[in-house]
Amino acid sequence: MSRLAWILGYLLGSAAALSAQATAAAGPQLDWHDVTAWGVEGRPAYEGMERAHWFDRLPAAAEQTVRPRVWILSRDTAGMLVRFRTDATALHVDYKLLKPELEFSHMPATGVSGVDFYARDDQGKWRWIGGNYPERGRSRYEVIKGLGLGLREYIAYLPLYNGVESFSIGVPAGARFEGLPPRDAKPLVFYGTSITQGACASRPGMAHTAILGRRLEIPVVNLGFSGNGEMESAIGDYLVKIDAAAYIIDCLPNMKPPQVTERCIPLVRQLRARRPDTPIVLVEDRRYTNSWATPDKNHFHDENHAALRAAYEQLVREGVKNLHYIPGDHLYGDDSEGAVDASHATDLGFVRQADVMEPHLRAALGR
Repeated sequence: MSRLAWILGYLLGSAAALSAQATAAAGPQLDWHDVTAWGVEGRPAYEGMERAHWFDRLPAAAEQTVRPRVWILSRDTAGMLVRFRTDATALHVDYKLLKPELEFSHMPATGVSGVDFYARDDQGKWRWIGGNYPERGRSRYEVIKGLGLGLREYIAYLPLYNGVESFSIGVPAGARFEGLPPRDAKPLVFYGTSITQGACASRPGMAHTAILGRRLEIPVVNLGFSGNGEMESAIGDYLVKIDAAAYIIDCLPNMKPPQVTERCIPLVRQLRARRPDTPIVLVEDRRYTNSWATPDKNHFHDENHAALRAAYEQLVREGVKNLHYIPGDHLYGDDSEGAVDASHATDLGFVRQADVMEPHLRAALGR
């Protein structure tokens, strides 16, 4: 063999070996399933109105009718989840984020931009199984491997404070997979602030809206807009287009008493005019967890609560039916441990909010 032929053979062999290594490094063969093929729950239906982007929370027309900041926040996928069933022994996710910011100073990337997987156990209870550590742009990630044999039902929550361009779930090639379309049941529709949107949950499944959705086995629409939940009629125009099981209005953390007095009654009347029988639940703002030591904050909450209570009582006197009220004093508990920064909930704070809200929502739903 000539020296040239030997060199060529060596190079070709090395290239083949590198190619084989690269193929092995790429991991197992996977079947990918685009969630838009069967639908995403928590993506509100606005009676035939078109969206600018498939995963938006508001229809395209809203860009011209709501404030710019609200429109930008409506691109976030807070509250959206994917349902599916598979016997796969491993789960993968592949999604492309809209925004480059993965995290905030007070909220981790796993909550801002991550995804979160739950499965039903043998008793039918939803239990967490895994999440991911998102990357800028596109994240392609093995969520969990080594799953026991058997067909299970899963849900995957989408990011709370980021949006997605695309979202697919991967399973080992040949595994059984069935995308489960959004349930037909009317959803709980939450309209509120950064806390409603999910700040500062460590992962999407720990927001109180998600916790309540699992506990009550009901779809949830999350229309929380960080810093911009202000009981606006422009949002009311889209709320009334959703055939809701109940409307939960939780805007006080972004409002002051004069705004509450000015806007609460008109918003309830707006909802009731179009949806005469749908339960409406008004929620007081949580108290800052350090308000026990800051009299000005405590006084502010006193006045905010009084303004909402006065509006509620006036509406009741007017004969508005099926109107409910949730006090805010104990939403985060009573030990000052329920918030990251006195305002936004920790996972503990979200569990406590769900604990407080659950009996009120069950009563509103007649359960």
